[in-house]
Amino acid sequence: MQDRWSRMSKQRQGTFLRSVVVAAAALLATQAHGSPSADPLAPAGRWEGNMRGSASTPPMGWNSWNAFRTEVDEDKVMGAARVLVDSGLAKLGYTQVNLDDGWWLKRRTGDGRLQIRTGIFPSAATGGPDGTSFKPFTDRLHAMGLKAGIYTDIGRNACSQAYDLHSPNLPQGTTAEREVGLDGHVTQDINLYFREWGFDYIKIDACGLADFVPGSELVKKQDYRAMAPLIERNSINRTDIAAVRARYEAVAAALKAARPANDYVLSICAWGMANVRTWGKDVGNLWRTSSDITPSWTSMLHNFDSAAKRPLYAGPGHWNDPDILHIGHGDFDAAHPVEVRSHFSLWAMINAPMLVSYDLRNGPAAFLAVLGNADVVRLNQDKAGHQGVVTYDSDDAQIIVKTLGDGQRKAVALFNRGASPAPVTLLARHLKLSDSAPVTLRDLWSKQRVTFTGEKAFTLAPRETLVFEATGTRQLENGVYLSEIPGSINVAVDGTRQPQPDPTIHRMIDPWSNTRSGGSRPQYAGWGGAQADTTPFGQTLQVAGQAFDSGIGILANSRLQVKNDAGHAVLTASVGVDDSTEDTKQPVRFHVYGDGKLLAESPPVAFGARAHRLRADIRGVKVIELVVRGAASDGAAPVVATWGDVQLVRAAGR
Repeated sequence: MQDRWSRMSKQRQGTFLRSVVVAAAALLATQAHGSPSADPLAPAGRWEGNMRGSASTPPMGWNSWNAFRTEVDEDKVMGAARVLVDSGLAKLGYTQVNLDDGWWLKRRTGDGRLQIRTGIFPSAATGGPDGTSFKPFTDRLHAMGLKAGIYTDIGRNACSQAYDLHSPNLPQGTTAEREVGLDGHVTQDINLYFREWGFDYIKIDACGLADFVPGSELVKKQDYRAMAPLIERNSINRTDIAAVRARYEAVAAALKAARPANDYVLSICAWGMANVRTWGKDVGNLWRTSSDITPSWTSMLHNFDSAAKRPLYAGPGHWNDPDILHIGHGDFDAAHPVEVRSHFSLWAMINAPMLVSYDLRNGPAAFLAVLGNADVVRLNQDKAGHQGVVTYDSDDAQIIVKTLGDGQRKAVALFNRGASPAPVTLLARHLKLSDSAPVTLRDLWSKQRVTFTGEKAFTLAPRETLVFEATGTRQLENGVYLSEIPGSINVAVDGTRQPQPDPTIHRMIDPWSNTRSGGSRPQYAGWGGAQADTTPFGQTLQVAGQAFDSGIGILANSRLQVKNDAGHAVLTASVGVDDSTEDTKQPVRFHVYGDGKLLAESPPVAFGARAHRLRADIRGVKVIELVVRGAASDGAAPVVATWGDVQLVRAAGR
């Protein structure tokens, strides 16, 4: 076998290894979900959402990257950790201390063990046969009541080895010694990080799958081993989605084996590429939805947009990640308090991980006051895990509404995206509260209260975000619309056939290429995914002329799972083919299952037919599944289906 392997070309070796990874992932999927040929629309009868890992709420803490890039060292990290503790931020939940790129020296030849750069992490110089160890470092963090995170790449080489070539802290040595990524070392490295060194969190980048292209100047000048890209940054069609997913699934399996108690966090950093929107929630605890954030307002808009329209794909244990908070730099420095509060408020409302990344040792007290706003932090850390839903959307201003854990209170953010004052009128129905009863708003920054009935007008300053906690009489006094509780929904199958870039994400001037390209093109897949209160393509939910303020928009041949933890008794919905559908020929059928058993179904409904009223008795049901079936014609676009006013109610007679 060894002789046959040595006679293979490097390219054939790489192809063989990739096929092994894909096959292993397929086996894992088969073991977890049954036969790979099984009908994906068949009700599972059990919750299939990812329950692995320890991220019941979005991770909070500090990351070294935006603060120091690769110029990181032990004193800087421990200084940040000390501020988290001494300032009281750790008590609010900022317990994660994540070491990013720049820590490694090389991969030792012979046994492949990674060696730490002891010149900047002196406590790692433990000596002995292992050479270096991060155990003293993680022990110090744990003794402070904090958790430790580390960084690596899913390929052979890390991002710094492509983009930070000036850094003194790049891996050193031969070509093989500088291959510090997980490729070929998944089990070895995960065991090292989590079993031996005691880390709790891992961020896994993907430059190794995208940037070390055969024949490129980077590969030739740096004497790297080339790898045919699995991720094509400018083409989702040229990206090997299955192979990328398989590599991260292999890591997830290794993590589960290394930490069977489930005490770990897996952060997937594929920048929204490889269609990670659809599978990240099944593999990791958080997944990047965009490229790296930069300290500019337009970059923040871009990253926010990449996650804000995906509430149905996130929830307890699995979170959309628009990247680290960039508070402390550029448009979010001490001279821009409005922008700082907006950035922080928006990340809180969409349940983004709250990882700060500036030099905490030297930051102004005003930043600590923003980060320490317990009311805003509480929105992000609400146990129900319902990401805020964009209930009014425009390029100028947005209204984002989030249901809190008790089901009675709401949070609402009024967001001015632009550089001019913006008039915004908040309606009680935006909040799904009665427009004939008083609504009380408590401003989570000023702490002032205001009461209105029906609607309330505001004028937002440029780039301002107002955030309130709202109380009032619910539209559904004894129930809930499904679009209010996205954290209780798992999008098992969303009906999309081909990943498509989302054209609605703000396109800033590219911070890396400026205007040297033909323009900033949409590149993050997500267009056509399941949506709360709109169609998959951002239109009003409407069936045969009947509009619905509430509901779920999804494509045909889809399956949603809903937790019935509150013990509701009845599900009702008005279902049909949405008026916006491109395919007006194919009929569809709607089905409601409870714990795997059929509870209700519609007749075939076609475009133009009035919405069909569905009612299902869900008493005692733990997992509800909503399935839309239609013809899977390759020659036509998927049918847009609407679950209008779909709701769960407690009273059986409602």
